[in-house]
Amino acid sequence: MMSSDTLKLAQKLIQVDSVTPDDGHGIAVMQEYLSDVGFECHELVFEDDEHGKVHNLYARIGEGSPNFCFGGHTDVVPPGNIAAWRAGPYSAEVIEGRLHGRGAEDMKGAIAAFAIAAKQFIESNNGVMPKGSISFLLTGDEEGPGVNGTPKMLNWLREQGEPLDVCLVGEPTNPEILGEMVKIGRRGSIITELVVLGKQGHVAYPALADNPVTKMVEVLHSLKNEVLDVGTEFFPPSNLEVTTVDVGNSSVNVIPEQAMARFNIRFNDLHHSDDLKKWIDLLCHKICGKDGYRLKFRVSGEAFLTPPGELSALVVNAIKRVTGIEPVLSTTGGTSDARVIKDYCPVIEFGTTGRTPHMVNEYVLVEDLNKLTEIYKNILLDYFK
Repeated sequence: MMSSDTLKLAQKLIQVDSVTPDDGHGIAVMQEYLSDVGFECHELVFEDDEHGKVHNLYARIGEGSPNFCFGGHTDVVPPGNIAAWRAGPYSAEVIEGRLHGRGAEDMKGAIAAFAIAAKQFIESNNGVMPKGSISFLLTGDEEGPGVNGTPKMLNWLREQGEPLDVCLVGEPTNPEILGEMVKIGRRGSIITELVVLGKQGHVAYPALADNPVTKMVEVLHSLKNEVLDVGTEFFPPSNLEVTTVDVGNSSVNVIPEQAMARFNIRFNDLHHSDDLKKWIDLLCHKICGKDGYRLKFRVSGEAFLTPPGELSALVVNAIKRVTGIEPVLSTTGGTSDARVIKDYCPVIEFGTTGRTPHMVNEYVLVEDLNKLTEIYKNILLDYFK
């Protein structure tokens, strides 16, 4: 019964075409379900001139603290080549024990598992929520710009004086097998666009021109050769990767006027984006001169760590009880909404496996949905003892 309930809700969510930022009616599906369970629901719609309208949901059952929050997103990435799917991306078909569909692992399966776990937990208390609260913080804007989703929801919570004591984000965290890995932090991410300015001229007369490509190569070489750190106990070494170098020069005998490159740094908690910006700027100034370059930065998030303690032990113990696996505490992977939630309350991440998110033929094992529901229920039982 447990797995079938989770499966049915996951299927209902997957059948919604909710490619970011158009949530379809994924938030509405969760609002209807949680309202029936007894949650007080607040649909929060945010928009601005640059980004479209986004539907979000904050739902809570119980009163006051401690408030155990589940964070997640109902939006998904595009399906890609639909003809290449074994089953339709929104069919939510079960084939050989696998639930297929866009969002199965990232992360509609986890949302369904937590919702069923919360319902079962309340039923185990004779339909009464014990002292404290369970809440959902669900957005339709995680895979996209992330502007009108979780950040604005957290601002709304502050305005309402609504406490969150801890938050569990249901992102897919396990490389291959459910129970392998819990995320206790994430690396920061800073994307840089560098334009090196020069002077156009004939390649036969280099003294009359100023080749920006030469300087660009020197800058990128210097950046790549810098050892930012050797990592920490919970973080790998910070890493810079050049993602594109463009000149736009179709002629073989013309020195171009400018060159552009983009690079990304994934950095650990030994660094802050402001310090990395200064380092990049100083190096460019040294090689290109004061007015010989332009920089544009976009910070996706700062590095953070939720130190191992009561929250991680709570999650680890529940995983071991259900799966028999001792999970690794990790900070690998990309960014998630945990990067903004960590400024509001301690946050940890655990969800399905990460075998197929964003891929054609994304799927989750039905057995994993069953186990994930049981893990989440055990976490709630231990938290509200």
